Amino acid sequence: MSRATPPEVPAEQPREPDGGRSLLGALDEPEVLFDARADPGAGALGAVGAEASVDVPWPLLLRRRVQQRATASPRYQWWVLWALLAGLLSLNITFTVFVVALPTVAHQLHTNISVLTWAVTGPLLAFGLAAPIFGKAGDLFGHRRLYLLGLSGAMVSAVLTALAPNVGILLFARALDGVQGAATGTASMALIMRLFAPEDRVKALGWWSLVGAGGPVLGVTVGSPVIEFIGWRALFWGQLGLLFISAAVVALILPAHGRHAVAEVPGEDPVAANRWKDMDWVGTWSLSAGVTSLMLALSVAPLAGWSSAGTIGALCVSVVAFFVFVWRIRTAEHPLIPPFYFKRRNFSFPIGARMSTAFAYFGAFFLFPLMMEEVYHYRIAQVGLLSAARPLVFALSSPIAGYLTVRVGERVSAVAGAASVTLSMVIFALLGLHASLPLIILALCLSGLGMGVALPATSSAMGNEVGPSDYGVMSAAQLLATQVGEVAGIQVLQTLQESGARRLAGIGHEASALLGTFHRAFWVGALVAAVGVACATFMRSVPRRAPAVPQP
Repeated sequence: MSRATPPEVPAEQPREPDGGRSLLGALDEPEVLFDARADPGAGALGAVGAEASVDVPWPLLLRRRVQQRATASPRYQWWVLWALLAGLLSLNITFTVFVVALPTVAHQLHTNISVLTWAVTGPLLAFGLAAPIFGKAGDLFGHRRLYLLGLSGAMVSAVLTALAPNVGILLFARALDGVQGAATGTASMALIMRLFAPEDRVKALGWWSLVGAGGPVLGVTVGSPVIEFIGWRALFWGQLGLLFISAAVVALILPAHGRHAVAEVPGEDPVAANRWKDMDWVGTWSLSAGVTSLMLALSVAPLAGWSSAGTIGALCVSVVAFFVFVWRIRTAEHPLIPPFYFKRRNFSFPIGARMSTAFAYFGAFFLFPLMMEEVYHYRIAQVGLLSAARPLVFALSSPIAGYLTVRVGERVSAVAGAASVTLSMVIFALLGLHASLPLIILALCLSGLGMGVALPATSSAMGNEVGPSDYGVMSAAQLLATQVGEVAGIQVLQTLQESGARRLAGIGHEASALLGTFHRAFWVGALVAAVGVACATFMRSVPRRAPAVPQP
């Protein structure tokens, strides 16, 4: 029986260098000629693998390369800090200088100064309404995303302000600016908390305070000539360019994924998803309503009167809203702020210290120009030059105080800062009719120095007391405390001074009597600032590791 001949097996063809397809065979498949993986020389040019399989846009390639270089640096967190501060600087650079432009804006838009004051008050109210919501949203969906959203909103606000055809659009644009300020403010502080070690956070927060205080000073210096020679609208077109550059830098530097990611990714964290689903909206909105109603009452009271129906109604709404907020944090399954935080001294007392020092600082910031013009008869240009000393010292002292706090501790720095603000209020309250200019400058510098020393310390102490999942809410609480203190200080001290001045208006009075109305307001500011000293005394410093001792 003959043996069956096995079928012939074709010999295995050698693999071509193009990954299995012959280059000559590409003549039958012309599209292969356009495939980088089919080119034998592609490997020499690096066009192989995953990069060759996808047509990657050049902006994405640029972002990858920048992030790879940044994350490989041992000072990566500082690169992120500079990117965040660039965005904050482009945001607050127009805040103060816009007040200078109010008379010109009122003339062009056919309105009056009293209406345009809401362009300054409106952002504060919008900030108080949005800060609790954005603080929690950043904790759940990522602070990087929230920060970029805030910068995008600021671009829209800048365009609307520059194009505003009437006062209604202008006020809406400025209120939107307050909303995005809540997003960027809470997100930037939370990102700093995530990136820096607990013992080094106060250094970064010192630089954060530098931009917060120095931005408006720089805005007045640069923006005033722009308003005078080009116009107030050009100021916001320039801000739009700065915001665009800042957003691009932040998007390049801060990665959203990987080991150095500084934000959570939606959908990947089931715990965050559940917390968003079970978020205490009643507590969030009650806190927003309470803070906003309180600031509204303080803003309306000097115009309508403290006994007016509007003022009393806003105060009643504020009291009811705060009562609901307290009830919700005690009963809700996932409260906006866990109630045990309020039992920690490094959470509650820093809030009191910030609110008290802001009350005195901003109240005196408003009264000082009036006193210098009405009592000492200084010209507006002279008063403006003197007033710049306070925020300038504030800005310059903040980063220095951040590094010194690492040595002396948050408690010592907070006490020293609040005491410095208190001393400045006492000096203002003791000024005579022939007060020397160096004494006035000393009081201004002490006020700015106190805020520059106290703010980084209170922020660091409070930030190190909460967990990473609550950094956004903590940032919102700090900023809201400062805002409430600011509005309360301006309105309460202004009301005290104006009520005394009105009593003198109908009778003949000497300059000393008018100066006495300012003295009473400054004494109240000193008393409130002293409460800040007491709050700072109960704080604890952040524990730090002792430096390693080199062995012989």
